[in-house]
Amino acid sequence: MADRYMIRKGGVVEGAKVPELAKLRIASDAALAEEKEKALAAKEKELAEQREALKKRTAEYEKEYADHKQQLIDLRREAKLGGNFFVEPEAKLLFVIRIVGIIKLAPKPRKVLQLLRLRQLHNGVFLKVNKPILQMLKLVQPYVTYGYPSLKTVRELLYKRGYAKVNKQRIPISDNSVISTSLGEKQGLFGMEDLVHEI
Repeated sequence: MADRYMIRKGGVVEGAKVPELAKLRIASDAALAEEKEKALAAKEKELAEQREALKKRTAEYEKEYADHKQQLIDLRREAKLGGNFFVEPEAKLLFVIRIVGIIKLAPKPRKVLQLLRLRQLHNGVFLKVNKPILQMLKLVQPYVTYGYPSLKTVRELLYKRGYAKVNKQRIPISDNSVISTSLGEKQGLFGMEDLVHEI
């Protein structure tokens, strides 16, 4: 039972005669109040467990990011000592922002912008780097600007401007509960750091 439902407090004066229906109502209210308390306690416990698990996963992610960064540094140093060049790994993620409105826009670029989910001026989306996406970006080159975001940029964008689509509605990600209700069971994402790591 949700905590927002109010249960009446039936106060009876000591020694007063109480009708049978009132006794039944007081008993049912007491049972409901007890059920509500148990449900609230269970919910609190579940939320605490989820929070602890998220903290643990976040620490693992941070370690993973640090290890990856250190590995790149070691490879660069190794290449420099050997007198070679180090080729940076190719980025897997793009961030694309639309910079031109809809006036005097040809039909083909308009369709491509729709496919890229860039329907409005200053809309931004994360995209995977693959051949079809890069071909699409060539078609809409004058209307968009794009780049390869770092981990810090991804995190800041999601925390500041992140929106989720839940039940066909665009909802700002202001709480981990928004993520866990829509992506918890299906994808195993229960918080913002899980989402950052997935992206």
